[in-house]
Amino acid sequence: MEYLSGVVERITYFNEESGYTVIKLKSKGYYDLITVVGNMASVHVGAILSLRGQWKVDSRYGKQFLARVYEEKLPASVVGIEKYLGSGLIKGIGPVNAKRIVKAFGKDTIDIIEEQPHRLTEVPGIGPKRIEMIKKAWQEQKEVKNIMLFLQSYGVSTSHGAKIYKTYGNESLEIVKENPYRLADDIWGIGFRTADNIAQKLGFDSNSTMRCRSGILYILNQLSNEGHCFATHQQLIEETIKVLSLDKDKIEESIYMMVEDGSIIEDQEALYLPPFYHSELGVAKRIKEIISIPSLWDIRQVDRIIDKIEKENNLNYDETQREAIKKAVSSKFMVLTGGPGTGKTFTIQGIIQAFEGMGAKIYLAAPTGRAAKRMTETTGREAKTIHRLLEYKPPQGYMRNIENNPLECDVLIIDETSMVDIILMYNLLKAVRDKTTVILVGDVDQLPSVGAGNVLSDIIGSDQVEVVKLTKIFRQAQHSAIITNAHRINQGVFPVLKSRKNRDFFFIKRDDPEEIVSQIRELCTSRLPNYYRVDPIDDIQVLCPMQRGVTGAANMNRVLQEALNRETHFIKYGGTVYKVGDKVMQIRNNYDKNTFNGDIGRIISINLEDKTVDIDFDGSLVEYDSSELDEIMLAYATTVHKSQGSEYKIVVAPFTTQHYMMLQRNLLYTCITRARNIFVMVGTERAVGIAVGNNKIVKRNTMLDKRLANPSS
Repeated sequence: MEYLSGVVERITYFNEESGYTVIKLKSKGYYDLITVVGNMASVHVGAILSLRGQWKVDSRYGKQFLARVYEEKLPASVVGIEKYLGSGLIKGIGPVNAKRIVKAFGKDTIDIIEEQPHRLTEVPGIGPKRIEMIKKAWQEQKEVKNIMLFLQSYGVSTSHGAKIYKTYGNESLEIVKENPYRLADDIWGIGFRTADNIAQKLGFDSNSTMRCRSGILYILNQLSNEGHCFATHQQLIEETIKVLSLDKDKIEESIYMMVEDGSIIEDQEALYLPPFYHSELGVAKRIKEIISIPSLWDIRQVDRIIDKIEKENNLNYDETQREAIKKAVSSKFMVLTGGPGTGKTFTIQGIIQAFEGMGAKIYLAAPTGRAAKRMTETTGREAKTIHRLLEYKPPQGYMRNIENNPLECDVLIIDETSMVDIILMYNLLKAVRDKTTVILVGDVDQLPSVGAGNVLSDIIGSDQVEVVKLTKIFRQAQHSAIITNAHRINQGVFPVLKSRKNRDFFFIKRDDPEEIVSQIRELCTSRLPNYYRVDPIDDIQVLCPMQRGVTGAANMNRVLQEALNRETHFIKYGGTVYKVGDKVMQIRNNYDKNTFNGDIGRIISINLEDKTVDIDFDGSLVEYDSSELDEIMLAYATTVHKSQGSEYKIVVAPFTTQHYMMLQRNLLYTCITRARNIFVMVGTERAVGIAVGNNKIVKRNTMLDKRLANPSS
């Protein structure tokens, strides 16, 4: 082991996730700056480092010092202090304020910040509010650095270290040492494998009950992420053995103990996490309770009201649409389903007008902001997201007091119901009065919800509620190749890929993945915006079957960001550069910020001094701390799964055999039906053929249909 010390002159590379860093070090006795590489969490420009490691010669980058262990000391010189403070280390101190502070206090700067921060008022431009921010940030960076130094040898990323401190504060090290498995339970983004790695290196017994319980919870959570509400007994044992490498008896013993203490719930051969069990049981119970109360509305009025609507609006409902309106009035719980071009929106408008004609109070909602916005535009009436309708704010629970203050509506219509998972549906139905009429609208042939459950399909399959399926394609819709091809695909028939003049569906044949990327780049930056006079960022959406690969969403985002956003003001997080003007997507529900999985926004400002990013989500401005940027991702391109419930003017989609694992009929169908005006596919006929021919839908572990059909459930 060799030794090296010096001052950090600049940081040339830093990966937020892994902590891998490349720095240039100025060291006494060396004329040139030294390249140092290694996992150096929380290192900043101006810091003095004492390093232990070894020299190596990289075939590409030349001589480097590979740091195995490092210790950081505070800078002593005025220049070093200014560099150190101006590096972004402290929220509230950027390069400008760093210069002012050092000018005022010189070599005493660090001591002033540490012991007499109130004196910062002597510096022009720094007031009480910023001093409080600096005090808090200084203390936090010290604590975070202690955590980083402790965890750096356990493979924990720097972003995780900051999250650990944010969750546990000054108790962080104590909690990690006592039970590292808590990290997986308490902190979003830290998985069981990371926690298990830390535990093993801290010397925890691999056969411990603590590890086994955490592993079982991890498996159940992983299965819920794949859409399952439960695991079968055998499935849970087999999956846990794979992950933990423990014997069957130990796992069965832990399952028994967890069932006994209520950590998991056993129902016949099914093992549930409690939220999914209570939600599945609760949805079935609430639907039965709603159906048990007769409809408030006089069905005898409906024909007259429909005739009046037709006459006043100069339109005609066909037999199925008229039947849907009548069933909506006579039923307490109804599903309206159908593919694109079959008149779902037209029929919803008729249902709304019929209920309004009878004096009903109607609420409209959808799972995502974009779907709610589209519902508002097509009906001319306000629609909210389900979360906002319920004034949802965990972990405190619903702000709305459901028992004393249920939703005050006579009719509740939910669009894009295929996206609604079992937990959200339960929370929605809990807020509905028994006398309310509930109408679910959705396309059951689309991809199921990202969350657990197969709610719309299970409700239809139970045969316990009224279902109206619209199948006839409207005459005007027959002229759309998007719609006709979507129906062909849904029926297992290969789509018509030859484009004709004034059509809306285009296929560009390309085999090589790099050529596909280049073609999509050209389409999004020049060809489509110039021809259709649209905004390349707001009006064009690239949809990919998967995240990884050359033609995956991650790489397409990098390519399109570089091509479409020349802005130089940026912030880095986790290897991703976020620029002012970027299109981004929220990827988890954040109830404090009132932003939800799938919401799309634009970055409008980045404050490097305060380390904050402001994002505009459809007129709602939300501030993110830099440590929260793992909640967003670039959204020039996204996966088809993430696009559910959304509609875009123009969709561009790569379809290649690179995506073989994801080439399924319902994915291709969902992808095409996201396009409102134009759909452009770039890829191979073979990939399309594979998707059309693959109708093997992975069955999700759910029992909602059986619970609905069983009178005693």
